[in-house]
Amino acid sequence: MFSKEESKQLRQEFWTSFGKHFPKKWILYNTKIKGFSFKFHFDTKKAIVSLDIEDSDLENRIKFYEKLQSLQNILKEEYISDIIYDDIYYLENGKEISKIYVQLNDVCINNKATWSKTMEFFNEKMLKFEQFWYEYEDFIKN
Repeated sequence: MFSKEESKQLRQEFWTSFGKHFPKKWILYNTKIKGFSFKFHFDTKKAIVSLDIEDSDLENRIKFYEKLQSLQNILKEEYISDIIYDDIYYLENGKEISKIYVQLNDVCINNKATWSKTMEFFNEKMLKFEQFWYEYEDFIKN
């Protein structure tokens, strides 16, 4: 068991190490769509690469989710075969969003032995997500 400070230090060390091993400028929040962002998540049980639709306007959230849903077969067949679509996903704080993501289980941010596997997962899946985004960005935005 780690103290909060030790856990915080390990998280910082992981993200610094990831940035050094894969020094790329990721899209993340730079989609030019409010509440529409790519994210990395790593905790004590899993790692996730996701596209989160967090628009407070439910109609907008539904519109973007439906556009992405219409591209689901393409995303699965050509980019990320194990992608998960979740129209209603609850964040730890209780906020409801829509989430499209891929998950790696049995990894832990506090276990350095799983870091390399997680970094490779993050890099591979986010690159695929970004390729998909650049190909279909105009359709999604309009």
